[in-house]
Amino acid sequence: MKISKQLFLLTAFLAAGLASAIAQNVTTPYSMYGYGILGDYATSMQRQMGGVGIAMNSGRQINAMNPASYASIDSLTFLFDIGADVSMLRSKEGSAKEKTFGGGLDYITMQFPISKYMGGSIGLLPYSSVGYAFGNEIRHGTRQNQGTGGINQAYLGLSGRYAGVALGFNVSYNFGNITNNVYSTPESSGSTLFEHVMKVRDWNIMIGAQYTAQLTKFSRMTVGLTYSPKKTLLGKSIATVQELSMETGPDTVGSMTLKNHYYQPNCYGIGLNYTYEKAYRLSVEADFSFQQWSKAKYSPLYADRNPDQPDAPDRVIFDGMKFNNRTRYAAGAEIIPRLRGNYGQRISYRIGGYYTHDYLRIRDNSVREYGISAGVGLPTPEGKTMINVGLEWRHRNAYPQTLISENYFNLTLGVNFNELWFWKRKIK
Repeated sequence: MKISKQLFLLTAFLAAGLASAIAQNVTTPYSMYGYGILGDYATSMQRQMGGVGIAMNSGRQINAMNPASYASIDSLTFLFDIGADVSMLRSKEGSAKEKTFGGGLDYITMQFPISKYMGGSIGLLPYSSVGYAFGNEIRHGTRQNQGTGGINQAYLGLSGRYAGVALGFNVSYNFGNITNNVYSTPESSGSTLFEHVMKVRDWNIMIGAQYTAQLTKFSRMTVGLTYSPKKTLLGKSIATVQELSMETGPDTVGSMTLKNHYYQPNCYGIGLNYTYEKAYRLSVEADFSFQQWSKAKYSPLYADRNPDQPDAPDRVIFDGMKFNNRTRYAAGAEIIPRLRGNYGQRISYRIGGYYTHDYLRIRDNSVREYGISAGVGLPTPEGKTMINVGLEWRHRNAYPQTLISENYFNLTLGVNFNELWFWKRKIK
């Protein structure tokens, strides 16, 4: 217990210093479009199982994918989970090939009991990530494109259960800046920076439900449902231009509030989980999620009108986009060979895969992503704390034109602290 507490305090300290890195660990030119690459709220353990979790309610791992799961926590248990990853990207466009590295802190979550039938959770998750840098030659000069940032999600969730039914919700605060820069450098003059910044300061809600049926003494089946409503984003969109060779600062050429111009979509999820637990433990799950991005507006930003030419037409300086509906299929399994065996038999072995038809639409091309993953959960000698280590391969490309083909090789690491913090020891 002492070692686990020391490990917890050290990890919490490091997490506090690294929290700003969340939602900035992606490197792909696809992230320059829309809100970037979307996250799915999966922990390291869930990523090892293909990113499932809508019907998961073990009580041993934090599951922010469905807030109804929080009520499954034991009334004496406190959970703290932190995850990070390191990724290598191999991309190909035509005959050009490139290899880049990325990574960083992925999430921080906590879960705690409120009563025998209620649980709660707080945490910080990535909603979207942006990161890219590439250049090309233009007539009589060069152009460089760079993008950074993303949207983070700080949430508070509550859940209650009665018999086999559990209901819960997450209320979240979305915040972050998405910056898209274009550096134009003509041969005959200095560089000009065109910058577009989207500043998101918003809130959101997700509701979840789970129903668990006890099939036999040792097996159960759980159905999970989640829903987030369509709503407008809050914040501001700003475009500036700056001559970098001059000492003057940037000039604002366009600005607009996000309200009624940018939206999040209706989001639905359904999952089915089967768990058998006796001498060994087996859990199998399949999930499907649907996000109605085709109905979510993403408006263009226009240049401010010249007061000397009030009748001049507006000039688009940042294009709007139309999105595809996003669908995701995922399946995964976990097995613990012997719950009370030796150390090797108590290790959790996991495998999974997924397929995503993404929301991005680029010049009439859709984007798809699929991957497989595997990993292990290593219990610590003391207590129920688990160290989750996984490997993941992801492939992303557009179609019918491939555009850029990307292959990711990710190493994921998560530490899930599971301690009896509310249990009073007897004094001898």
